[in-house]
Amino acid sequence: MKIITCYKLVPEEQDISVKADGVLDTSKAAPKINQFDLNAVEAAVEIKALVGECKITALSIGGKALDNPKARKDILSRGPDELTVVVDEKFEQALPHQTARVLAAAAKKNGFDLIICGDGSGDLYAQQVGLQLGELLDVATINAVSKIVSVQDGKLTVERALDDEVEVLEITLPAVISVSADINDPSIPSMKTILAASKKPVTKLSIEDLELAEIPVLVESVSVLAPKQTDRKKIIIDGDDEKQVAEFAEYLRKALN
Repeated sequence: MKIITCYKLVPEEQDISVKADGVLDTSKAAPKINQFDLNAVEAAVEIKALVGECKITALSIGGKALDNPKARKDILSRGPDELTVVVDEKFEQALPHQTARVLAAAAKKNGFDLIICGDGSGDLYAQQVGLQLGELLDVATINAVSKIVSVQDGKLTVERALDDEVEVLEITLPAVISVSADINDPSIPSMKTILAASKKPVTKLSIEDLELAEIPVLVESVSVLAPKQTDRKKIIIDGDDEKQVAEFAEYLRKALN
C-alpha cells in the first residue's frame, strides 16, 4: 500500500510580530510543520501498523524553507519512509487551489492508494486543499475524519464525528481523506528516529519535472492583516440582580447601535 501524507511549513506563531500598519512580520519566525498535518502523519503511521506492508511518502510544496535540512529531518523522523518536495519561490504564499494542483501532479507522478491531509493549516485554515485535491484526482474524498477503523480488501473504513452522531463510512481506494485534530495525539520523535531520518531518501521536484500546465490565478491575496485592537472600555458592573443585568444589556445595546 502506498500512502502520501501532505504537510505544510508554517511560521512559528510565537515569533510573529505585528507592525504598526497591521501587517504580520514573519521574518523572525522559524518554519515548523503545520500542527494539523502532524495528525495526518500520525494517522499514516497508524495505518501502516494495521496493514503491515506499506510505504509512506511525505509530500509538500513551498519555497526555500523546504530545502532546510532540519525541516526535512523533522518530518522524516515522524514516520514517513521518504520525502518528496516541490520547491519554487512562487509557492511561498500559495493559495489552496494552487497547492492542490501541484500536489495532484506530484501525487500522480509518485503513485498512491491513499492521500492523507490535515484538516487545515495554521496560517490560512481554508480547509480546502484536501477536497480540491480529491476532485482534481477524481477519487473518493472525505473530510473531518476522526477515526481510522480498518483498511482491508481495497477499502478504508473511517468515522466522522458530527454534532449529534458519528458517521461510519466505507471508502474505496484510491482516496483522499482530511483528518481532524482529535483523531490522535502526534508522537514525539525519539533520538533514534531523528538520527535515522537523515538516511531516508529525499526527492526534490520542480514545475518542469511535473510537466504542470500554468496554474490559473483564480484568487489573488491582497493582504493579510492582524485585526485592529480596540481599547477596553473598563466598564465594570458588579452584581447579578435584575438592575445590573438591565444595565449590562443597555451598554450592549448602545455598543451595537
